[in-house]
Amino acid sequence: MRCLLIASLVAGLAGVSAHRRNGNEGPVKLRKSLGFGPVLPHAVYNSLPKESSSFLPPNPNADPFEVARQFIDDTLGASFTDGSSYRIRPDSYTDPFTGITHVYARQLIHGLEVADGNMNINVKDGRILSYGNSFHNGVPSLVDESELRHPHREFCGELTSHLEKRYMDFLQVQEGQVVLDADRAANFDDYAGPLTHLHYSNCQFQELPYELAESKPATDLFDPRAALLQFMIAATPKPEVVNAILGDYDSHLEKMTFSDLSHLAPVDEPSYLYIQGVPDTVNPVKSHLAYVQVPTKDGKSSDLSLVWKFEVEMQDNWYEVAVSATAPHRIISVTDWASDAPLPKPSPQSPAKYRVFVWGVNDPSEGNRTLEKENFDSLASPIGWHSLPFELDPLSKGVKPSKEFLKNTTITWGNNVFAQENWEGANSYVNNYRPDGGEDKVFDFKYAPKSTEKGDALEEAQAYINATVTQLFYTSNLVHDLYYRYGFTEVAGNFQQYNFERGGREGDAVIANAQDGSGYNNANFMTPPDGQNGRMRMYLWNTALPYRDGDLEAGIVIHELSHGLSTRLTGGPLNSGCLGWGESGGMGEGWGDFLASSIRSTEEYHDYPMGAWAANRENGIRNYPYSLNETINPSTYKTLDKPGYWGVHAIGEVWAEILWVVEQRLIAEHGFSKTLFPPKPLDNGTVPEGDFYRPAAGDKPPVPKHGNTLAVQLVISGMKLQPCQPSFFDARDAIILADEELTGGENFCTLWKAFSERGLGVDANVQGRTPWGGGIRTNGYAVPKACNTDA
Repeated sequence: MRCLLIASLVAGLAGVSAHRRNGNEGPVKLRKSLGFGPVLPHAVYNSLPKESSSFLPPNPNADPFEVARQFIDDTLGASFTDGSSYRIRPDSYTDPFTGITHVYARQLIHGLEVADGNMNINVKDGRILSYGNSFHNGVPSLVDESELRHPHREFCGELTSHLEKRYMDFLQVQEGQVVLDADRAANFDDYAGPLTHLHYSNCQFQELPYELAESKPATDLFDPRAALLQFMIAATPKPEVVNAILGDYDSHLEKMTFSDLSHLAPVDEPSYLYIQGVPDTVNPVKSHLAYVQVPTKDGKSSDLSLVWKFEVEMQDNWYEVAVSATAPHRIISVTDWASDAPLPKPSPQSPAKYRVFVWGVNDPSEGNRTLEKENFDSLASPIGWHSLPFELDPLSKGVKPSKEFLKNTTITWGNNVFAQENWEGANSYVNNYRPDGGEDKVFDFKYAPKSTEKGDALEEAQAYINATVTQLFYTSNLVHDLYYRYGFTEVAGNFQQYNFERGGREGDAVIANAQDGSGYNNANFMTPPDGQNGRMRMYLWNTALPYRDGDLEAGIVIHELSHGLSTRLTGGPLNSGCLGWGESGGMGEGWGDFLASSIRSTEEYHDYPMGAWAANRENGIRNYPYSLNETINPSTYKTLDKPGYWGVHAIGEVWAEILWVVEQRLIAEHGFSKTLFPPKPLDNGTVPEGDFYRPAAGDKPPVPKHGNTLAVQLVISGMKLQPCQPSFFDARDAIILADEELTGGENFCTLWKAFSERGLGVDANVQGRTPWGGGIRTNGYAVPKACNTDA
């Protein structure tokens, strides 16, 4: 009876949840997003692995890729049977800052990828520092799908149970009847709307594959269209598209065509089919056959399932999804990438000027706008913020080639960022409006919005688009330069049109849309693999009159750009599916909050909320401000078990709070730097120590001397070391390992004590961990024996 109760409740609230109410305006549209998948019981992350089976000591001059290959062969040993192999992915790289080589391997079985069969091996001086491994073990054979667990059904079943617990106190049940009037529906939505929206988005069509398998004839195994069309029914947020497909399923299937472009695929990469005519997509869908691992019903092992892997780009989503290749076409896993040589010498030109809220001023409540110079970092942005090669410039397509290599612009358009309005909320951006600073590149525009009637508020906000786009361009470029100096470089998968022959895939500057017309009171960032543009959408907030513009709150912009950082660094630049859901997806949100709070921090300690100005709420858009005071922010690892902590944002709050405590303990130990930016390189290319780095120790990487700069470095370096789909434990261990490699473990006890303050000590554990963040957690407050001063 209760399942029926919840089903009717979700159906009744669907309209309320899809359009949340706002205190100042009408309904606010919520973006539909799917995200779930299996947890592999055999996946491991080992930060203190055993040595390779070789009897020889590590050779510091050995090729790190050969060391990794030998380690894989020795580690897998007899578990690698006939038909099973692996390839070293081309996004493997050596980090010039740390000297650590990050090697990414993908498993192959009979020539097909095991899409979730990953190994990441971290190598330095001929030795293995750590590794993550989710390779399939045992005989590479397919099994009866009925013997495997159903990730989609399990996800929705658990979510339904949580909804039941969440809502029972609100339901008036009399003889099996539920009283659900409009007022109570609104109360339900205020209390648990995000959970309801999550259920509605992910579970509305969970049984459809089984229904269609009975009513539709089976299709050719090598025809991906049926699997893709059924996914689109689940993925589209548009009821009219769903009704059209279900009303004439066969016709829609026939309109979808695909072409084999495998001859254009890079060596050692899958052969892709490109599918056109797919409903509610904005580009052809990239697809290939692969295997994924699905746990058996007893949960003790995993077997292989043959799937179609799709990359589906929609208006508000960009999915990486695995769908069963045979009917019923079950969704096995789905990740939304959205949330969310010599350097050429540019022609001499004066730096641009921007009237903005200067770096460090989080929002209009904290200061006034000033005229600031283009303060680019010569290492991170060698040609500044307003230049890029003609051949990589989208605005120059179809234009007669120039004899010059570089194009210099006077608009908010350069090698790192393309910033413009997107009032229509469309996918196109090249021809959208952006401000022009003139020959001298002076972006000095007025920003003085007046309070108006609600009907005129949008027009009033749009009148200041020049100031808005200028701010977005300025903040985004500084974030690019800052993260570059902490190791988010070309080879690590950063966002640039031109990579200066430093490695990585180019042609992927951030598309930054201001005042995006596709929504209010939110922001999101889509992170496809390296070589494809990241896309950031910033919205207006109708929480006050005049409307507040998210582009002017630096913390929100930094949070969104940090999705690109964490997604590209975790699991390698070409794998954007490592932070899709559960604790992994939550940490993707938490890193953004932590970095945004770190950037706005001052020497005098303050607690910080997220999004307070835009949301017009003193405590911001999270449950608690980030604080050392456990009364103000009581979050611990165990908090993840509470109702309301299913979503990635709530999970992220806990991770960000833990990192905030870690950073403050490092500051107490090492002091505070007034700037997070390292000194700019000298003309000879060397970086001075200044008051930023400790005195150099031979050829070792420079060590930030202050607690806040060290914390940022360890967090970003940890992202590179952790495995795909990391847990809180994995990310914690990766940060501690990053300190071991950078400082020799000087902060080992400081870090453990800080993590343990919020329940993430050595004795913390979770029982029954599920892909979506479920399980029963126990706080751990113990530290390693070496750190126990009472021993």
